[in-house]
Amino acid sequence: MPQEKCCNTWHVIFITIAAAIGGFLFGFDSSVINGANAALKIHFSATDFELAWAVSLTLIGAAAGAFFAGRIADRFGRTSCMFAAAILFIASAVGSGIPFCIYDFILWRLVGGIAMGIASIIAPIYIAETAPAHLRGRLGSMQQLAIVIGIFAALLSNYILVKMAGSATNLLIDNYKAWQIMFWVELIPASLYAIASLALPESPRYLVQKGRIADAKKVLEKIAPQNVDQEVDAIANSFHNSHRSRFRDLFEYTFESKRLLPIVSAGLGLAILQQFVGINVIFYYGTMLWQSVGFSESNSFFFSLFSSAINLVMTIVAISLIDKVGRKPLLLTGSIGMSITLVTLGICFFIGLNTCSFCGPIALIAANLYVAFFAATWGPVMWVMLGEMFNNRIRAIAISVCGLVQWLANFIVTWSFPILSGNHGIGIGATYLIYAIFAIFSFFFVLIFIEETKGKKLEDM
Repeated sequence: MPQEKCCNTWHVIFITIAAAIGGFLFGFDSSVINGANAALKIHFSATDFELAWAVSLTLIGAAAGAFFAGRIADRFGRTSCMFAAAILFIASAVGSGIPFCIYDFILWRLVGGIAMGIASIIAPIYIAETAPAHLRGRLGSMQQLAIVIGIFAALLSNYILVKMAGSATNLLIDNYKAWQIMFWVELIPASLYAIASLALPESPRYLVQKGRIADAKKVLEKIAPQNVDQEVDAIANSFHNSHRSRFRDLFEYTFESKRLLPIVSAGLGLAILQQFVGINVIFYYGTMLWQSVGFSESNSFFFSLFSSAINLVMTIVAISLIDKVGRKPLLLTGSIGMSITLVTLGICFFIGLNTCSFCGPIALIAANLYVAFFAATWGPVMWVMLGEMFNNRIRAIAISVCGLVQWLANFIVTWSFPILSGNHGIGIGATYLIYAIFAIFSFFFVLIFIEETKGKKLEDM
């Protein structure tokens, strides 16, 4: 299909990168707390319970943001939704750096969580709706690449600020401590995201849905000038006899259609399993986790930064493979790799890193291999598939529901980890074995329920 590949590649890449700034902010905002945990506890004399809510309640905000993002995007447009997220990121960054107590800090983190949820949903929708089919996998992966760059940038900036101040609790600029500046660094990308959202073209599929055919053709001409009229007709036909999407429509269409039910179920399963393998424990609690098993504070910060670098590199590998290898083979490979490494981690922690001379190095290797397998497979592939596996009629609403479920699963893992792994829990080793069980289950889930979407047009889903 040579005509299918006649597109303005650089223009498509540019708007994809601009849209993916939201993913960068998603990654940055979710991980910046990693370096501030201990300082917050000291600054506010916070209990473990209060600290757990300060970290995890952000994810409830993200769940709410994800749940309503699709409906906001369908009513006001994809780019307007991006601008709203940018403003929330800015407000959260400012407020998180100047809290009066732990509770208003939690409130500002909740605001940031709403922005994270919106950004996590709107970028896959927008990129899927603007990218040509033969590039959609790689461009869709830009969202995950931006997320991992954001995670790395947060941990790197935390590390630099702590090195400059000597400690996260020390003053760095005037009367402001290093941990406060950590949150204010986010103002730079958040402002860029606001500017980008005002400059980006609206999604052609949103424009067609709203009857703005001429505007949709102008956007499509810049993306792929070949066969624009046919493309608009195909998009319009996919909306034929449809009305404005409502959440109840998703369930009505799903249970009325034997074809839609397994697709929606598969999307929900992917969203849940991506979190239940426990990946965010590494990025939210990594520094505290390694310190708790005997590594120094400096080494713990370095290990977290190194894991983030692996996450970044392997996501780039995934982008190069996803449209060549396909979605399903990558997911299956990732499930096998994560299963083996998580079992290894669980055994090492069961034996005890402090009592076994070789368990520490093995655990570090296993943890980083685990991150590598996730980053090359489940990390980007889940978001790509959510952006492309649903048809035009239910895409925005379906992704919102899957995003809600994904963030709730993230919350469960994030909130439960300190409880399960703590002194009154089942221990770190047993906790990692639970994640291993979900990784093993994910292999069979993908094998049985997931269909390949590589190279298919959205209108054919």
